[in-house]
Amino acid sequence: MDLVVGPGPGIPDGLVVPADSLVERFSRSSGPGGQGVNTADSRVELAVSLVDATWLTDDERRRAVGALGPVVAVAASEYRAQRRNRVAARERVAALLREALAPPPPPRRRTRATKGSVERRLDAKRRRGQVKANRARPGDD
Repeated sequence: MDLVVGPGPGIPDGLVVPADSLVERFSRSSGPGGQGVNTADSRVELAVSLVDATWLTDDERRRAVGALGPVVAVAASEYRAQRRNRVAARERVAALLREALAPPPPPRRRTRATKGSVERRLDAKRRRGQVKANRARPGDD
């Protein structure tokens, strides 16, 4: 079953990861589970290789590999049912891809402090210095 990544910044139309790009492995999950805890393989590990991802453009692939590395791997074991863990793992991979494919924010434009803010800051420093000077012992005048 294909993994559908919803639209977001950088991928306005969403994204579909083909099923043959997903590698799912199942294992026994730790924690409570009753009688079936030792027999049910409910833990899900989901991996997606980004290096040879033909479903991404070159720019998207470069951005995703830079943010996540060559392989995205997540594990889900919070639920007792394997089906729910599969859904949780797919949602995590989709969220990671959506976040990694978002374009970087524009660089911050440096601005100058206003004249009034500079004056207020210096005035506050003078007042604070005066408070500290008043704490000193009086001299021999």
